[in-house]
Formats: sequence, C-alpha cells, structure tokens
Amino acid sequence: MRKLITTAVILIAAGACLAKNPALALTPTNELLAQAAQTPTTAPKAPAVSPPKAPEAAQSAPQMPAPPAALIDINSASESDLQTLSGIGPARAQAIIAGRPYKGKDDLVNKGIIPSNVYGGIKDKIIAKQK
Repeated sequence: MRKLITTAVILIAAGACLAKNPALALTPTNELLAQAAQTPTTAPKAPAVSPPKAPEAAQSAPQMPAPPAALIDINSASESDLQTLSGIGPARAQAIIAGRPYKGKDDLVNKGIIPSNVYGGIKDKIIAKQK
C-alpha cells in the first residue's frame, strides 16, 4: 500500500513537471516513472487458512456429570434463597422461616408448612442442618 501511494505521488509530481516543461518527457527518469505506473503494485493475497480441527479423541471423551448444586439449609437459608426452590414463593418461604428449627427436612410436611407434592419436588435440593 505504501509503495502504491509513493508511486502515485511521484506520478502526480511528474505530471505537474511535464505540464510546465514538455521537453522533460524524453528523459530516462520519466520513462522509468511510466514503467512504474504500469507495473502492478498490489501485494499477492495470502492463502486462506482454515482453523485447525479438534482431534477426534477430544470429541469422543466421556463427559463428566455436572457437580450437584449446593443444598439449601432450611434452618438457615434466607427468604430469597428459599424462593429459588420450585413451588416456594414469598408466603411459603416466610412460613418455613417461622417454623424453624427443623429436626429433619420432612418436618416441612409433618408440621404442615408445605404440601407433600411440593416437598416431593424439592426434597433432593434441601437439607436441615442441626446447630
């Protein structure tokens, strides 16, 4: 690109000189300038490069199971933490907090805090830690 710009500047300057003095048109320098103007100055394009392919062994490697989510302690969890559980809204979260402490997570059903169908959906996500 720099060579192309330089050549263009030289040709413009040469053209300005020729316009003022046509006798300079026969000098060897102007012939070289004319040849330079006809010579392509664009650089060759680089070949397209495709990204490397992943090895087949990496693609067929066994996937590790996701680590289990941390259990929510119903004896110490905040209202917002309890509300992340399916079927637990603001009212049930407040009822869980009001019914503390729990000896076991099944106390939520035994004490009538939540219905058994809701407990069935969250029992694997909660714990009742003792202090």
